[in-house]
Amino acid sequence: MSIFEPSEGTLVVVPSLSLPQDELRRITGARSYEERLLFLLLTLREPGVKVVYLSSAPVDPEIVDYYLGFLPDPDDAAKRLTLISLDEPWSQPLTRNLLDRPDAIERLRSAIDGDAWLVPFVLSELEEQLASSLNVPLYGPATSLSYYGSKSGAREVGHEAGVPMARGFGDVRTELQIEEAIEALPGERVIVKLNDGYSGLGNVIVPKTDRAMTSFSAAGESWGSFTAKIRDRGAVVEEYIEHRPLYYPSALAQITPGGQAQVLATHDQVLGGPNGQVYQGCTFPAAPEYRAEVGSSARRIAEVLAGRGVVGLFGMDFFALKADAGYAALLCEINLRIGGTTHPFGAAVLTTGATYDEATGHLMSGNQPKFYTATDNCASSCLRGRTPGEVMRTAERLGIGFDANRRTGNVFHLLGALPEHGKLGFTSIGDSREEADELHALTRRLLCGP
Repeated sequence: MSIFEPSEGTLVVVPSLSLPQDELRRITGARSYEERLLFLLLTLREPGVKVVYLSSAPVDPEIVDYYLGFLPDPDDAAKRLTLISLDEPWSQPLTRNLLDRPDAIERLRSAIDGDAWLVPFVLSELEEQLASSLNVPLYGPATSLSYYGSKSGAREVGHEAGVPMARGFGDVRTELQIEEAIEALPGERVIVKLNDGYSGLGNVIVPKTDRAMTSFSAAGESWGSFTAKIRDRGAVVEEYIEHRPLYYPSALAQITPGGQAQVLATHDQVLGGPNGQVYQGCTFPAAPEYRAEVGSSARRIAEVLAGRGVVGLFGMDFFALKADAGYAALLCEINLRIGGTTHPFGAAVLTTGATYDEATGHLMSGNQPKFYTATDNCASSCLRGRTPGEVMRTAERLGIGFDANRRTGNVFHLLGALPEHGKLGFTSIGDSREEADELHALTRRLLCGP
């Protein structure tokens, strides 16, 4: 069973941001990230599928209509969609609030029809408790396996899979361990990463000589506050890869409930922020120079995780650099959850009907490969105060919507962040790398300005 290809049953989508809230608060429009999984409404194309979608605040009806508009029979799809909002937009995370609401739990239980899967954005003990109360299986890794999604656990899995990694030390918790690791590693700088950091916000670059030049990815962080987090959550200390140019590919994989491991896609990540390590978007597929290497490493990692009982979607981040014998790909981290590349991939697959060819690393729609470029961070003051419907109608008028005949164009997301934050995301799909990039640049220019 794949959530991208369900034939029947109910998908219970719980996009709760059950993550460290201190880092989450640093993301503009974080609550609207609950909308990242709205691409799963496109699974309603199959007449035997029902979707129950939960959210902290009501999803704008125009956003729902936008997604259903991709389907051949939007009215029939709407009958098989149940939206449940807790109407508590400022209280996080969603699942914790849901468990305190017997009325919402009962609505959810009554909406489930036949076989069902609970699809969480990230799986914590809260989601396990919810699934248990509903007697619905989880499409995600059990929390007993969450260590393998930590920075330290990724190093362990990488070693077992025989995948190259930067030199480093895992399970670091004390300042003495940090100092010993820093001194033992080569180079003038090291990188310290919180075990459960995400989007690069839990990373810090530490010079060996002048600690005053320590560079934090998250604003407002200090060495005192950061080491307190290390004591509580653990970290890794790794050599800082000084090699330039350095590329940042990733892989998306899934393990079915039957234990079948499959690589779904490779991407090049677009990074930004103070240290150039905060996720901003991605391009598909990863560059041909290292695509096969990334895909092969991802498969070995997925097979190790399948052997340990992991189920669901997850991502793997890599460094890629040119070596004497070609390009090398070094494992950076494993994210045992739905990540930033999942919704662009889902949007592309579910709108074009494409399938992934692992041999070439391409998405094929018939004989036509598909390419895409995606962002989570198109923001402009001119968008603030505008409704999702207004912006979508503007996109159609400008000719930057989606062409169902050619199966190219834009699929928008994060639309709920528009009125307050003037922010949205979009995935630009083309029949070539150039077409996807040109459409993406045009869309950003037209909607977000230069």
